[in-house]
Amino acid sequence: MKRIVVKVGSHVLTQNNRLAKDRIENLCNFIYDLKAKKYEIILVSSGAVASGYSKLKLDKSIIANRQALSAIGQPHLMGVYEKKLSKYDIITAQVLLTADDFDSRKATSHARGAIEALLEHGVLPIINENDTTATQELVFGDNDQLSAHVAYYFRADMLVILSDIDGYYTKDPRQYEDAKVRSIVSAIDPQELETPHTPNHAFATGGIVTKLKSANFLLKRNRKMFLASGFDLADIRSFLLDGKHIGGTLFSNESL
Repeated sequence: MKRIVVKVGSHVLTQNNRLAKDRIENLCNFIYDLKAKKYEIILVSSGAVASGYSKLKLDKSIIANRQALSAIGQPHLMGVYEKKLSKYDIITAQVLLTADDFDSRKATSHARGAIEALLEHGVLPIINENDTTATQELVFGDNDQLSAHVAYYFRADMLVILSDIDGYYTKDPRQYEDAKVRSIVSAIDPQELETPHTPNHAFATGGIVTKLKSANFLLKRNRKMFLASGFDLADIRSFLLDGKHIGGTLFSNESL
């Protein structure tokens, strides 16, 4: 049985300042199909701030407000997941982590033990950054780098990032019509990791750079990452369920 971490970004989960429940429905159906194929799944979900904003309109440029919105939105987001996944008889569990949890062997070990127990009983762990006490991912990462740590420390075979970015291009596709998606990437140019963050969405804090940093983190540890569209799940479905690499980017330093 393979273990996969699926990370879904804020841009995918939200539309018009509220949760995009149709996309969440598609995600839940995809998770069900993966579990039916005997994959163990850990979900890393953004969207708590956007979910909170749908309830209370606070100025998101203020960190304390973003923390407050996350605290409001987290239970609402979990409720949506629980309702939609219950149709597939999938039990959900909320797990809040911070980057500091991975700096402590004891904390990491305890968290891993809880995740292992949940997976053993078929429960879907849904992980998010504990934004009320930690702000690094809230400001800079949109959970991209958190998901890479989850994949590595919780012994997943692959991290799948579902995003508004459908792959790693040869050049910026917004500026160059001849830009093409790189199918397989085994190494990342260090200069690519220093590009300024370029979020494209009101609730997103990441961009291609944080995804490349996540991929680089995993490549150095002989783990894989797949970047694909979260709006249209056809590419990731083809890759994981049918064994066909049609679209999206696989980051792997293994010989394929």
